[in-house]
Parts: sequence; C-alpha cells; structure tokens
Amino acid sequence: MIKFIKNELYGWKLWEILWLFLSCFIIAAVSVALGDSLMGIISAVSGILYVILAGKGKLSAYIFGLINSILYAIISYKASLFGETMLNALYYLPMQFVGFALWSKNMNLDTGEVRKRHMSNKNRILCLLCIGIATYLYGLALSYLGDAMPYIDSFTTVASIIAMIVSVKMYSEQWWIWLLVNSLSIYMWYNNFSKGSDNIATLLMWVVYLISGILMLIKWEKEIKNESNTKS
Repeated sequence: MIKFIKNELYGWKLWEILWLFLSCFIIAAVSVALGDSLMGIISAVSGILYVILAGKGKLSAYIFGLINSILYAIISYKASLFGETMLNALYYLPMQFVGFALWSKNMNLDTGEVRKRHMSNKNRILCLLCIGIATYLYGLALSYLGDAMPYIDSFTTVASIIAMIVSVKMYSEQWWIWLLVNSLSIYMWYNNFSKGSDNIATLLMWVVYLISGILMLIKWEKEIKNESNTKS
C-alpha cells in the first residue's frame, strides 16, 4: 500500500497539481453556491479526479472512476438519461476493475505512469465504423424507451464504450473520442440544467472533462513522440 501511494504521488509537474486542485475546488465551490446535491458534488469531483489521474497515467484513477460510475448512474437515471445510466452501471463500473488490472501490468517504472502508444490506421477506421452504426441502432432503442435526447445520448454512450476500451489498452486516440463525447455531454447536461434541474456540478464536470481532455491529449502525444525519438 505504501509503495502504491508513493508511486501515485511521484512525477507530478506543478501545472498538473494546480489544475487538479483548481478543478476540484471550482466544481465544489460553484456547486455548493448553486445548491447542487451532495451526491452530484461527490460524483463530479471523483469524475474529475479520474480524468486527470487517467491522463497522468496513474492507477488510482480507477478507484475514483469506480465512485463516479456508481453515483453518475444514479444521477442520470433521475434525469431520464437511460443511456448514460446503463453505460455507467453496466459497463463503466466493471471496466474500472479491468482497467486497473491491465494498467498495473504495463507501468513504466521510470516515470511511475502507464506506458502510452498509438493505434493502427485499421483500428482507427474500425472504431469510427462501430461508433456510427451502433449510435444509430442504440438511438432507435432509446427513442422507444422515451429518452430525453435519444441520439445524442446514444452517441455519448457508444463512443464512451469504445473510448473506454481504447483507454484501458493505453492508446492515445482515446482522447480524441473523449473530446467529442465531452462536447456533446456539455450540450446534453446544459439542456437538462436549463429546464430546472439542480445538476450544475454534473454540467461543470463535463466542462472540466473537455479542458482536461485537451491537456491530456497534448501530454500523451508529446510523451509518445519523445519515447519514439529516444528509441530511434
């Protein structure tokens, strides 16, 4: 346990520490001021910790991901976003254990972070095809269930499933998919909030996800490039 904690605290840059604490503080402060629920605040903060720690390549990301998956599923169910509910309860939750197991076997002992890599062009095309076809089919099902935004909910659900698989396999392309998911999720939760819900923490969480995704995409691409140059 002590070795695990030391590894999680190792190798942080100042800007990464500042972004982590600033993000959590802003979410918590604004949410309390606007009267969001305690569940919403905890879900949002744990979600932010997951994204930043995953971007950093730390195993502890999956601990906070587990907390976020459970709480976010409950929040989504109450908001009638059933795609998000099923995604978190039936997929994200068990995938936290899978991710932890796979990453723990592929850690870079020098950096204390998971090893990072790129997908082949063939797999990139396959991902796009899967996302497009599955989004249409799942959108039809969500329409039948009375989902508030069936096709947007469908895309964020399907793309998130693919992105999670790409993530646990340590591919940098995950961040491009997450950027699309985060952008549409902001739109989806803004509409939900504008109709009178108290889910401001969830909305802000997705905004921070988007910014974090951009920062982590740059980080992963830079580290993969540096490692490739070192090997050359």
